[in-house]
Amino acid sequence: MRILITTDWYEPVINGVVTSVLTLKRELVKRGHEVRVATLSDCGHSYKKDDVYYMRSVDISRIYPGARAVCFPGSSLYEELIEWQPDLVHSQCEFSSFLIARKIAGELGIPVVHTYHTVYEDYTHYFSAGRPWGRQAAAWFSRFILEKTDFVIAPTAKVKKLLESYGVERPVAVIPTGIRLERFLPVSWEQVDEDRNRIREQYGIGEGRKVLLVLGRLAKEKNIEEIISFFGQMNREDMELLIVGDGPYRKELEELADLQKNSCRIHFTGMVSPEETTAYYRAGDMFVSASRSETQGITYLEALSSGLPVICRKDPCVEGIVKGNENGFQYETYEEFRDEILKIAGDTAWRNFLSAGAVRTGLEFGAGQFGEKVCAVYAAALAGRPPLPYEAVYEKGCGVMTVKRL
Repeated sequence: MRILITTDWYEPVINGVVTSVLTLKRELVKRGHEVRVATLSDCGHSYKKDDVYYMRSVDISRIYPGARAVCFPGSSLYEELIEWQPDLVHSQCEFSSFLIARKIAGELGIPVVHTYHTVYEDYTHYFSAGRPWGRQAAAWFSRFILEKTDFVIAPTAKVKKLLESYGVERPVAVIPTGIRLERFLPVSWEQVDEDRNRIREQYGIGEGRKVLLVLGRLAKEKNIEEIISFFGQMNREDMELLIVGDGPYRKELEELADLQKNSCRIHFTGMVSPEETTAYYRAGDMFVSASRSETQGITYLEALSSGLPVICRKDPCVEGIVKGNENGFQYETYEEFRDEILKIAGDTAWRNFLSAGAVRTGLEFGAGQFGEKVCAVYAAALAGRPPLPYEAVYEKGCGVMTVKRL
């Protein structure tokens, strides 16, 4: 099968969408499929690198940090993708690259499968302070986009329920993004200790200190300020907070950290490469998150697979994943957060028990299962759209697609 993946975000950007796309592409290729990716160029022209097509775009980061808008006219790359004749388009974003998906799918008469990665009502602070208005806008926008697809993939049941509440009528399959377990499961304890000690030494974290790890994009919707405030209230000399990543809210978070009594024990690493994140997970003793905007929370799965107990805000997206008395805890109050942190930090046997449970949970979310389930959706989408009794003919000279009846 020939599969075109479209996405607004791609390497070297690091976020959940990119992680999901790279994992999916790798699994599809393993299964013998031909895969190409259409994404947005960060310069003033279109270009191609291997099997990735970078379409000319313009900066619109005033609307959302890092966002870009595609420029359609005149790209020979569209001609090349249409001549390639993909069987199906799998779109990953609802904005510029979705226009690419619709343009190519419409001209070839092929189905569009779409993965819904983002709960937009949690991002309306970028546009408006009014959450009720934001939810209405998110519902309308989601219906508008998804009615132009053939099949929708939601990473969790939480997202599927949300789309149903929006009035989305397309079929929705719940498929959690899988992770490359080999990156996170311990290969040898010597390597784990080496990575752990190296990172801790880099940030001056003394032996015996317990490290609370935050890893991800530093954005307002991630609610990292709650973790910083809670850590400040605890004010434990035997604990350090390691915040890994970068983003538009970093300055505000650093200013908040400076106000804490234990600010000297709060460390910001800045951006790290995806390959290096494994070592940072190994440097931690617990993974903590206060985010309520996750559609799945890939970093939670990465942390669990690395053997880290996860302490996170209670959220439907982690139901059946983060489990009390098994691999972590979902808190609702500061007191619950504090008590669970202290319990894990003070009882090595309890932490080891949760760590073993964390690894068992991670094993349930391998990339192989992810790829297999997505391929089943592709088969359903293709079966639901019978072959068109037309032949598409591309006229190179004028860049126009014409359709002839067979």
